[in-house]
Amino acid sequence: MMERAESGQKLYTRMRLWEFPDQYVVEPTDGSSGSSLAINRADGSMNLIDEVPECTSLRVPKIRSIFGIAGMLKLVAGSYLIVITERECVGSYLGHPMYKVASLNILPCDHSLNNSSAEQKKVETEFSRLLKVAERTCGLYFSYDTNLTLSAQRLNDLGDESKLLPLWRQAEPRFLWNNYMLEVLIDNKLDPFLLPIIQGNILYHIINFSFFFHNFQTAIGRDIVDITLIARRCTRRNGTRMWRRGSDSDGYVANFVETEQIVQMNGFTASFVQVRGSIPLLWEQIVDLTYKPKFEIVRPEEAPRVVERHFLDLRKKYGSVLAVDLINKHGGEGRLCEKFANAMQHVISDDVRCSIIVDICTLIFTKSVDTLALSASLSFMRKLKDFLEKNGYLLLNEKGEKMKEQLGVVRTNCIDCLDRTNVTQSMIARRMLEIQLRRIGIFGAEESHYLTSKF
Repeated sequence: MMERAESGQKLYTRMRLWEFPDQYVVEPTDGSSGSSLAINRADGSMNLIDEVPECTSLRVPKIRSIFGIAGMLKLVAGSYLIVITERECVGSYLGHPMYKVASLNILPCDHSLNNSSAEQKKVETEFSRLLKVAERTCGLYFSYDTNLTLSAQRLNDLGDESKLLPLWRQAEPRFLWNNYMLEVLIDNKLDPFLLPIIQGNILYHIINFSFFFHNFQTAIGRDIVDITLIARRCTRRNGTRMWRRGSDSDGYVANFVETEQIVQMNGFTASFVQVRGSIPLLWEQIVDLTYKPKFEIVRPEEAPRVVERHFLDLRKKYGSVLAVDLINKHGGEGRLCEKFANAMQHVISDDVRCSIIVDICTLIFTKSVDTLALSASLSFMRKLKDFLEKNGYLLLNEKGEKMKEQLGVVRTNCIDCLDRTNVTQSMIARRMLEIQLRRIGIFGAEESHYLTSKF
């Protein structure tokens, strides 16, 4: 089991929310001896108090349980407190309980609107309606004990001093869904209330179903294997499909997701990370009533610079990079494919250590999934074999000592980072799972297994 990233002050796991007419009071009820948090409903200001105010006939509060504070947002005149009102335990991450946000609630601190102009009230009302979308955000996960924004390898690499920091200070900002919303609580030094949250993304398909996070046990012979799959969605360049495409000028792409699979058995922990993201060019899709809206490449002269920024950032964070391009080389996709391949020529060098596989989708995505799997094993996986063997995966022994580390990452993309990307990442994951189980000793050196026998 991974060494626990102990922080100096534990997060509150259960609280009681008192809704007074003039303030909200959040009282820890998990056995902690900490102070309660009072939030002024007029201006959103915060302070710690030792006791909950007395209830009177004029001050009858509404009382309910909450399981965390997601943060606070300020609009034109009012502030809005966002709390977790329902949670669901969905498994564990490296031995620590992991929860899914089942329900969010937005509490207004907007009494200051009473003194606002009619125009301010109108704008505030429009913005607060948009804010209600946050209550319906799906795929949000959190843990009170460990940092879900970090992969097992990055958690293992944390120094002793970093492990003593509050979880929000250990967090990777790219995957911290409520990063902006926590700023007010950070300014008020409210560490026990600062709960890091990640947003998952649909993982690659395993046995015909998809999920944001999955933790399960399975038996291979007499051995019990614990497997965890987790996807971390990047907070940069967010947006909905069709409306948010490509990269910005800094190289941050839409729909960027880090996917990690963790295998634990007999005291060993093995972790493997892949990434996906939109094509790192400046391009957009003009949404209309057609089935496949046209692609438009914006400022094509900037393509080499944007691609270089994107891959240099990946190189810095993950090491060597293998880019797997699943774009069809014909039709509208073909223009993007050609532009991407040309731009990549500027970054394929010994310094950046990027390589690219192109023209795969026309071979394997024109027939049934069974044929796809067969042809993929014969062509695609051969091209990946050397990279996977060279760059490896994280492996920790029974004492938590690092025996191997992952030195590079596979970056996969199609147009939407959906079906083609899901299938390809699934094939890579299954092959790596076989390699990991063979290393741990589940499989013999020449033994094949059901996970990859169909490939």
